[in-house]
Amino acid sequence: MSDLHASLLNTPILAIALTLAAYLGGIHLFERLGRPSWCPAVLIGAVLTAASLWLLRYEYADYQRNVAWLTLLLGPATVALAVPLYQQRQHIFALWKPILCCLPLAAVLAAFYSVLIAWLLGAPSVVLASLAPKSVTAPLAMGIMEQIGGSLSLMLGGLLITGVMSTIFVSLLARLLRITDKRILGFALGVNGHAIGIVRAFELGPTAGAFASLGMSLTGVFTALFLPLVWRLLGL
Repeated sequence: MSDLHASLLNTPILAIALTLAAYLGGIHLFERLGRPSWCPAVLIGAVLTAASLWLLRYEYADYQRNVAWLTLLLGPATVALAVPLYQQRQHIFALWKPILCCLPLAAVLAAFYSVLIAWLLGAPSVVLASLAPKSVTAPLAMGIMEQIGGSLSLMLGGLLITGVMSTIFVSLLARLLRITDKRILGFALGVNGHAIGIVRAFELGPTAGAFASLGMSLTGVFTALFLPLVWRLLGL
């Protein structure tokens, strides 16, 4: 049994099985809980994965290496979001002016406030670099992090927390401010909550999902172009 355990830890089979089982289990529990916005399926799946790694004494570095090909699928999955964008292109073209006006400010603030808070608390540069791309979808965030430095684990944790908190607060503020326009809600979820926000947006409808895809895509492109440049200019 010891040899079998060791061999499974050194192959992708166990890592992939744990990931898929945790994802499916997260979806099941999410449905059983009544689809709460404060506890999305991806968060439940992450907790289940972490618990499984701890119980099996599975080192995170080994898990990350063995599940690497699943990570590669994030890129094609992100590109596939072009489909709802195309389907809603008429609505998007009609609002191109307000979108271009608010996107740069939203993207800058998304990176700025987290870095500022961490800097005021005395965090080292590696923490600042890990938090800066927290509002960008994972494939782009990993590419940005390679240019500015940082910790992959911390960056992925920041992505998860940001996505979950964005779905909570966008829904809360929408009720408080009585915002019902699916285009606004979707765009806000995409800009702030990346892929997790998109999942929540598609629950609101295809229009919200398309605008969330647009918000996430534009935020990712803007951040990937300007964040490394600003980082070098500031000497961080």
